[in-house]
Amino acid sequence: MADVVCLHSQDEVERFCRRNPSLHLYALGDLDDFFWPHTTWYALRDEGQVRQLALFYTGQPLPTLLAYAEPPIGPMRDLVHDLLRVLPRRFYAHLTEGVADVLADDYRVQPHGAFHKMSLTDRSRLAGFDGSEAVALSAADTEELLALYGASYPGNWFVPRMLETGCYFGIRRGPTLASVAGVHVYSQRYQVAALGNITTRPDVRGQGLATTVTARLCQELLRAGIACLGLNVKADNRGALACYEKLGLERVADYGEYSAEPK
Repeated sequence: MADVVCLHSQDEVERFCRRNPSLHLYALGDLDDFFWPHTTWYALRDEGQVRQLALFYTGQPLPTLLAYAEPPIGPMRDLVHDLLRVLPRRFYAHLTEGVADVLADDYRVQPHGAFHKMSLTDRSRLAGFDGSEAVALSAADTEELLALYGASYPGNWFVPRMLETGCYFGIRRGPTLASVAGVHVYSQRYQVAALGNITTRPDVRGQGLATTVTARLCQELLRAGIACLGLNVKADNRGALACYEKLGLERVADYGEYSAEPK
C-alpha cells in the first residue's frame, strides 16, 4: 500500500531524481545547502520505493509547489490530493498536465500557460558563440539588475541572493545594462543548473544579445563541471525557444504553471 511521507534525506531524494534528471532538475538543485533550508519534500512511497515526489519551495515571497509526475500521473494526483491538508492559502505551482484539477475543490486555480522543460543535449553548438562581450555580475550590480528587470521582465523570479552563485552575466550598451542571463537554481555539489531570469531591454532587442549572454553563461557553467543544464520556458515564447534551440537545448517535458488562492 502506498503512503504519503515527508522526506528528510537528501540522499533518498537524489536517488529518485537521478532517474530522470532533466525532469527533476530544479529538485536536484534545491538539494544544495544553499536552497535546502527553504524546501519541504513529500513523496508517495510504495514498498519502500519513492514513486512520486513533490517539492514545496519557500525561498520566494510566494511559495511554490513543484509536482512533475513520473508516468502514470494517477499516483501524482493522489499525492497532491493528500497534500491539500498542508498546503498554504496561497501558492504558485508547476504541475504536470492532468494534476491541477485536484486543487479545484479547495482553491481558485488560475492557469498561467503551458511550459516546456528544456535540457542541453548538444554541447557542441555552444562552441560557435563568442560570449566575451558578456561580463560577470555581482552584488554590486543589484540595483542595476532590479532596474532592468523592472523595465523588461516585471514578472521575474529574481532574488538578489542568487548573485552569490556567481552565475549571472550581463551585456552593457554604454553604461547601461542591456541584457542578462542567470540561474534559478545552481549546485556545484549536485552538478546541475537551471537557467533563468533571462531578459533584454526592449529598445535593444533583435540584436542577438540574449543569445550571446546565455551562451556565455552556459559556457561558464560547463567549465565549472555542471553535468545537467536546462531551463523552463513558456510554450508560446517562440523567440526564446529559437534562442535556446540554437544553443543546443532540446524540449524534454511539458507542464503547466498555476496560481492557487482560497475560494
